[in-house]
Amino acid sequence: MYVARLGHLTTLYSDDNDEDVSLFDAEEDAGKRSKKSNMKHPLACFFHLFFRVSAVIVYLLCEIFSSTFIACMVTIILLLSCDFWTVKNISGRLLVGLRWWNQVDDDGRSHWVFESRKGTVKQQASDSESRIFWIGLIVCPILWVIFAFSTLFSFKLKWVPVVIMGVVLQGANLYGYVKCKVGGKTSLKNMATNYFGRQFLKQAMSKEEES
Repeated sequence: MYVARLGHLTTLYSDDNDEDVSLFDAEEDAGKRSKKSNMKHPLACFFHLFFRVSAVIVYLLCEIFSSTFIACMVTIILLLSCDFWTVKNISGRLLVGLRWWNQVDDDGRSHWVFESRKGTVKQQASDSESRIFWIGLIVCPILWVIFAFSTLFSFKLKWVPVVIMGVVLQGANLYGYVKCKVGGKTSLKNMATNYFGRQFLKQAMSKEEES
């Protein structure tokens, strides 16, 4: 069961609801409102990308500019930690109105809470901010997965803990925010299938209009 909260209202999502939900806010609200390209939170957009992109750059270039493995490892881990905290607590809430966390009840049981901002407040989100958020959230974990395989295949075992840290921290934020977005309305497999199906249909319709 998933929890979504807005102000003093709390909504529980169960797995029985099969309503389709789009991953990107820009597509979900297309046709319902005019597109807004102005960024309302430029600082949040900057730091949403700064720490994760910096971690990737340091990982790629550290052996060129520094011969000290410990310094490189500490720098990358600090950047990844700052990115995890920033994306989880700040940029997700400001840019797309989503937030997730884990809490322990009085009985000692752990619960995952997924918060999604609804209604007219969500419609005020900027499309450009939404795209920046989701692109940065999706692309960087994919890069760390690629780094993990390249590290194993090249036998650079000393980098394995660093790339695993990158996969875990950025993958956790990706999973948490996708869960916030979809909630209990549909499975991730159905969401991906419906998204690519809509993309294929749009391309087919555009080709027919051109012809």
